Amino acid sequence: MACDGGILFHYISTSNMYLDSAKKAELFEKHGKGAKDTGSPESQIALFTFRIAHLTGHLQKNKKDYSTQRALRMIIGKRRRMLDYLQKIDIERYRAIIKELGIRR
Repeated sequence: MACDGGILFHYISTSNMYLDSAKKAELFEKHGKGAKDTGSPESQIALFTFRIAHLTGHLQKNKKDYSTQRALRMIIGKRRRMLDYLQKIDIERYRAIIKELGIRR
């Protein structure tokens, strides 16, 4: 943290950001209908899977980071609900995204 005129602010290094807009666009392009397709279940599931993988690696190094454990559980729950929704509306899309991302279900 740095102090500038009595205002505290936090510098965020862009090299430490694991998920920038270019990576998101790449995920949406690969798993959605296009780079701008952020709302389809497939693109959201792919984004959740990427975040889960990152947080899992973080927790392997920082075993007592309980707030990250909670965040990971919440993201896993969101992905599970999204997968349940996709399975209910279109089983073929569900099977395709499970196979593509290598998710065990």
